[in-house]
Amino acid sequence: MNTDQLLDYCLSKPGAHQSAENPWQASQVKVAGVMFAMLRDIDGHPAISLKTSHQTAENLRHQHPEIIPCDCLNKAHWNSVLLDGNLPDSQFYALIDSSYQLVLSSLPEEKRHAISG
Repeated sequence: MNTDQLLDYCLSKPGAHQSAENPWQASQVKVAGVMFAMLRDIDGHPAISLKTSHQTAENLRHQHPEIIPCDCLNKAHWNSVLLDGNLPDSQFYALIDSSYQLVLSSLPEEKRHAISG
């Protein structure tokens, strides 16, 4: 799995767009202006940061050494996944899907309807 593949997958989500704002020199992917993924290097390692629930974030960090608290976002809800670990591709897709759905569900109903058509 590489950053281009992950970025393409993120951008394939309905309503997803790459943000022009870039305070962390990263590729930010948002839906309705709310970020659900961020791709960047962490200490020379390619990584993707994704939103999750607090409990899921903790569980993932304990199960996988390549999943760490995000250093520039709320650590309770954001994990960074190092791409050079042993996480299977299917897990990356599941984590992206979950982050997207979490953000989508937090949007006002009218925005959700506009995205889903």
